Amino acid sequence: MEYYKKALHIALPMMIQNGITNLVNMLDNIMVGSIGTDPMSGVAIVNQLLFIWNLCIFGGLSGISIFSAQFHGKKDERGVRYTFRLMFMLALILTVTGLLVFSTSHMKLFAIYLHEDTAGAAETVRYAKQYILFMLWGLLPFALTQVYSSSLRATGETRLPMQGSLIAVFLNLAGNYILIFGHFGLPAMGVRGAALATIISRFAELFYLVYMTHKDPEGHPYINGAYSSMHVPSQLVKSCAIKGTPLLVNEALWSAGIAAITGIYSYRGLSVVAALNICQTLSNVFSIAFLAMGGAIGIIIGQELGAGRFDEVRENANRLSMFAVMLSVVMGALMFLFSSVFPQLYNTTDEVRTLAVSFIRIMALIMPVNAYANSAYFTIRSGGKTLITFLSDSCFGWFISIPIAFVLVHFTSLPIVRIYFCVQTAEILKCIIGYILVQKGIWINDITLSTGG
Repeated sequence: MEYYKKALHIALPMMIQNGITNLVNMLDNIMVGSIGTDPMSGVAIVNQLLFIWNLCIFGGLSGISIFSAQFHGKKDERGVRYTFRLMFMLALILTVTGLLVFSTSHMKLFAIYLHEDTAGAAETVRYAKQYILFMLWGLLPFALTQVYSSSLRATGETRLPMQGSLIAVFLNLAGNYILIFGHFGLPAMGVRGAALATIISRFAELFYLVYMTHKDPEGHPYINGAYSSMHVPSQLVKSCAIKGTPLLVNEALWSAGIAAITGIYSYRGLSVVAALNICQTLSNVFSIAFLAMGGAIGIIIGQELGAGRFDEVRENANRLSMFAVMLSVVMGALMFLFSSVFPQLYNTTDEVRTLAVSFIRIMALIMPVNAYANSAYFTIRSGGKTLITFLSDSCFGWFISIPIAFVLVHFTSLPIVRIYFCVQTAEILKCIIGYILVQKGIWINDITLSTGG
């Protein structure tokens, strides 16, 4: 029981943070959806593209934060400081890359989702362009916020990221209400207002985390002298590159795979894109429990590996994974109950609402499978076996899920709902692979040895 309390102590702030964030994002989505289907589809397309970049940030920093957790587990704060510097430099590189790609190639990227030469498609592109050109201003604060959040979480501090996120989401919600619809004498900005509200909230979150972290150098000793130089031992850079690159590539390919599947589905019409957006919005809210447990597993197991407690770590990983699955069963049942109500909140067509209900129910049923696969991913990753997670995660999507979707969409007359069901149930195979890899225990090792930390 004490072990579960420890897990919840770490996971609960992340659940609250992600829960409120996704709840506010859901309200934002409903606000944009109240303008009409075309603005909602345009924003959904941009968010699919930004999702790839966001996960590149997440993947790149996660590869380094594995070392942060293990350094912290052995009380090596100098090692944590080095990993903070690495995360900072990587965040800057990825931000510049994202700005270049999105500012020069956004129209080509939009074309992935548009296969109709209609007035609706032209309007969708117009809204998407308005939205992405504003959102580019939010890339840097997002990236730097993740540097601080990743370092704080790796060292067991999950309250500050939660508090920063709460500030951001409420600012975002208020900003959306004012700027999208034009309240308090301000002009109605539509999707541009939604983007501007997001940018303001991201800067506020970054300033809060920076201030609170540097305000308490005793509680966060790794921040002392973090910017005095950007020196990092070459051996640690090499180790992080070896372990972290597969994670970065994995997150990039996995998120690109999700975008590619949505692009394949879009051949059945923009109504499918709109319905998937509604489904994913609700799914994000109900997935918070198992996603937060995955993060907690990565932190707890990583710290135990760093402390050299190898004998009990596999059993602990199994216990935490089963706990995550049980939580997902409850959340999946609740999501199923809301499936027929939630799509009615959108100002869209009956076709979109009907599709959304079906997609939501399928996602709810498959949630326990996704929960275990997520737990296995974080368990294996905590021991630095990032190449294995790359092969079992993103490669699975590109060699299994995407071909299934492509063949069924282009070479069969199956309804899109049945196709979606087939693609989602293929995740069971990933779950089986994850279970086998966890039980083999090849991930049980201390990766901080001989890193120059």
